[in-house]
Amino acid sequence: MTIHNILFDFDGTLVNTNELIIKSYERVLDTYFPEKYGREDIIGFIGLSLPENFREMDPDRAEEMIKLYQQHNLEHHDELIEEYEGVAETIAALDQQGYKLAIVTTKRKQTAYKGLELMELLPHFSSVITLDDVEEVKPHSEPLDKAMKELGAKPEETMMVGDSQYDILGGKNAGVKTAGVAWTIKGEDYLASFEPDVMLQKMPDLLNYLGVKRT
Repeated sequence: MTIHNILFDFDGTLVNTNELIIKSYERVLDTYFPEKYGREDIIGFIGLSLPENFREMDPDRAEEMIKLYQQHNLEHHDELIEEYEGVAETIAALDQQGYKLAIVTTKRKQTAYKGLELMELLPHFSSVITLDDVEEVKPHSEPLDKAMKELGAKPEETMMVGDSQYDILGGKNAGVKTAGVAWTIKGEDYLASFEPDVMLQKMPDLLNYLGVKRT
């Protein structure tokens, strides 16, 4: 069937928050675990929620680590967030052509909306599902299922676009088409190993895949 609904991850997919995330993790890890974790370890954390990662490290101090991460993240948000080339044009074209769009992210609501507003993307999305809205996160299907319910979407008419294996696996668990993004910080080959239906070299490739004419 034809795709009518598209679910997007946020970090690393629509916006380049890689350095913001890495530096926020570094702030926490340098405080609680000096010299134990490096940049590659942090890249491995990306895609999972903060509670999952920090509870695995130290369940007793997880909440205070989350607060320190969020404090650093908010303080440096606007200076370290960047839009990927072609994203704004692609999202606007999809919206104009009548596609129903949603965000499905493991970010908390406050930071998700802050980024969407900063990049002027929020008006295009009919649904924004964050960590605060679900019991289970990607790769569980719950956040995707909730987004589809809010859009009035059927899985067979829906696609999930993301930069992490959790986006691809979440899409498969929800029964939707999946698109990986080649600009993932984890590397295109790594993401391709999870077998997304399509790999986008740049965001406007999504328009080509869907057959959307650019204005």
